[in-house]
Amino acid sequence: MKIIQITDLHIDKENEFPFDIDVRKNFKRILRAARLAKPDHLVISGDLCYDIGDVKIYEWIREQLDLTRVPYDVIGGNHDNCPMMAEVFQIEHLITDDELYFAKKLGKATCIFLDSSKGFHSENQLKWLDRQLKNGNDNYVIFTHHPPVKADVLFMDSKYPLQNILDIQEVLFGYRGFINIFCGHFHVEKSIQRDNILVQITPSTFYQLDQNSEDFKVDHHSIAYRLIDISNQSLKTSVKYFRGSKK
Repeated sequence: MKIIQITDLHIDKENEFPFDIDVRKNFKRILRAARLAKPDHLVISGDLCYDIGDVKIYEWIREQLDLTRVPYDVIGGNHDNCPMMAEVFQIEHLITDDELYFAKKLGKATCIFLDSSKGFHSENQLKWLDRQLKNGNDNYVIFTHHPPVKADVLFMDSKYPLQNILDIQEVLFGYRGFINIFCGHFHVEKSIQRDNILVQITPSTFYQLDQNSEDFKVDHHSIAYRLIDISNQSLKTSVKYFRGSKK
């Protein structure tokens, strides 16, 4: 099972170029490259919209994804409106109390998709996650937007961390098996191992941040996707970079 994760698109309205970046062209470039890699599945892990949820932006993103003819799942980030997004992508049945979270099999892997779009995980969502983990005996794969650990990305760790990070850590660390977690939000590439979890932060299709700056500072404008290959009880992952598009 080959999964490609794409995150932090920050698509703006047509003919809008945030930070003088052609975010729509970036997304199309990533999708073309992803399709050439012949994945079995795509995961879009949050911040589909530039600032706030927008129906027309979600409709445009869905059109581009449908053109790939590759099955996909979407989850929300802090710049998304999950009920609105779910309606556009026709997955309203996956909404629980305005949150979009669910579990499904991708190949032989049990994948859990979480919703941190409000900047935190609700108590009900954490209880659901705890039940999912306790009812199974797999090495789970989790997709979420916010990293559930501090990552030494100074600006993001201090300004935009997951608000109830200790609560989800209690659930994750309480599971006896190993968990691979794939996320975004921080606009960097990084891996963090803590106890039984390995957190892989995937770069954005917008810009990448300077990990060592306490203030907002763009490091570079290359864009990327992450390839996740799950087969025969093993998981391999790598990040592929491409040139970003300025206006």
